[in-house]
Amino acid sequence: MRLSRYFLPVTKETPADAQIVSHKLMLRAGLIRQTAAGIYAWLPLGLRVLNNIERIVREEQDKAGAIELLMPTIQSADLWRQSGRYDAYGPEMLRIVDRHEREMLFGPTNEEMITAIFRDAAKSYRDLPRTLYHIQWKFRDEVRPRFGVMRGREFLMKDAYSFDLDEEGLRQSYEAMFVAYLRTFARLGLKAVPVRAPTGPIGGNLSHEFHVLAETGESQLFYDAALEDFSRQELLSADKFTIARLTDLYAMEAEEHDKVARCPVPSDQLRTRRGIEVGHIFAFGTKYSESMGLSVQTKEGETVHPHMGSYGIGVSRLMGAIIEASHDEGGIVWPEGVAPFKLGLINMRADDPACTAASDRLYAQLEEAGVELLYDDRDERGGAKFATMDVIGLPWQLIVGPKGLEKGVVELKHRATGERQELSPESALARLTS
Repeated sequence: MRLSRYFLPVTKETPADAQIVSHKLMLRAGLIRQTAAGIYAWLPLGLRVLNNIERIVREEQDKAGAIELLMPTIQSADLWRQSGRYDAYGPEMLRIVDRHEREMLFGPTNEEMITAIFRDAAKSYRDLPRTLYHIQWKFRDEVRPRFGVMRGREFLMKDAYSFDLDEEGLRQSYEAMFVAYLRTFARLGLKAVPVRAPTGPIGGNLSHEFHVLAETGESQLFYDAALEDFSRQELLSADKFTIARLTDLYAMEAEEHDKVARCPVPSDQLRTRRGIEVGHIFAFGTKYSESMGLSVQTKEGETVHPHMGSYGIGVSRLMGAIIEASHDEGGIVWPEGVAPFKLGLINMRADDPACTAASDRLYAQLEEAGVELLYDDRDERGGAKFATMDVIGLPWQLIVGPKGLEKGVVELKHRATGERQELSPESALARLTS
């Protein structure tokens, strides 16, 4: 993609209303634009990142055996009355009356709808276990939306729901999702700490939040230092034994920690850092299957209510969390798995025929090889081009300038480390396409 033809409204100024790093950089890098309080348009570069995050989340859900469907954003209030949550949920729910005076709502979550869908199809133990998921926009009418996509009113969420015959089956489904979450966050380049959590309005008695460790996080965490010892490889190959080790380790939020009379972790092992919640999983048993009349027949002919779990990941929120955990003074530093482009190609002198010819040739060769790149072919100063590439945070920069070409080299810069190498154009091409 040529930057001269792309839509990338990068700004030098830090927006006055942006309070945290991710919000500032998402606006400066031209990823999003606010259209109303807590509601954002996703611009082309931001959408590419969002799609990459969504792809990784989807792949790990599929790998865990979950089955994708798509539920609507608008739901009937009658469904929520069946579960008893319509009046209890609170003002965060956006309630709507249609032209026929039917009460509707913009879904903040989907326990009721998925239970009704499964209830109409599942009849016996042969239909279990099942885990269904979708990736869909949600709306919660936050009283004070702030911090950009970290606490917006409209957000993209992956929510999955498991249905099992009994409590033991539910625990197995819960553990499968626990593993999927560990793998997902590791692939996104994040270190996420699982924290035992209250279940809130969704209900249930087994729940974990996943927090990305970042100094700008909204939650103060206390945890066993051993949680930091898990390598990325261990998390990517996580299994039930990893889960057993992780859940045995102590982690809780400050509010809960204050209630603990005696901390189970030795003082030299206890760590405290701030965290950003990016995922939440619940096992709530028969709370919804009972209230909404979902039942199946066991092999022995007994009628039972399936045990259910709910598993959420804030897909759009994750983009903010990644930036909070991965940035420097120059701007964003994207992990390669989610970067909007792998490479930024910089033509230092668009007015120099030899420089432009070499840049165009490399652009064509890299595109032919399938490398996703953004080619800065604008007639701008070199400093402006470097600033643009640094703030948008592409993992690699390939710099083509007249002085280097005289020596037969181009410069390859690694964004995360700042390391630079002079290579022949052929060697740079081989390195980037290997």
